[in-house]
Amino acid sequence: QVRLVESGGGLVQPGQSLRLSCIASGMNFRIVDMEWHRQAPGEERELVAKITAGGATDYIDAVKGRFTASRDYARNTLYLQMSSLKPDDTARYYCHVPYYRGSEWWGQGTQVTVSS
Repeated sequence: QVRLVESGGGLVQPGQSLRLSCIASGMNFRIVDMEWHRQAPGEERELVAKITAGGATDYIDAVKGRFTASRDYARNTLYLQMSSLKPDDTARYYCHVPYYRGSEWWGQGTQVTVSS
């Protein structure tokens, strides 16, 4: 069965760093494109980063230069390294597979709160 399990969220102060992880199971990790999305209360879920099966990345302007997506094929794990965090980064962060065996797949998310 397909599973995406995020971890690594927490409470941090502005300017600090955090690394999120997403462990994928039940899929061929090497052939799937993956994404990170986030959603703040009262707001729509938004794409923040994407990484192809081959490792090419792209980011929205709001996080460009501060966030880095990567993947470890041996561990079936997707990462999001976040630096210089801002209060506006506060949201629940979700791991997403846009297409695998005819469906899209979501994790349950992990909460990131940036506050002084």
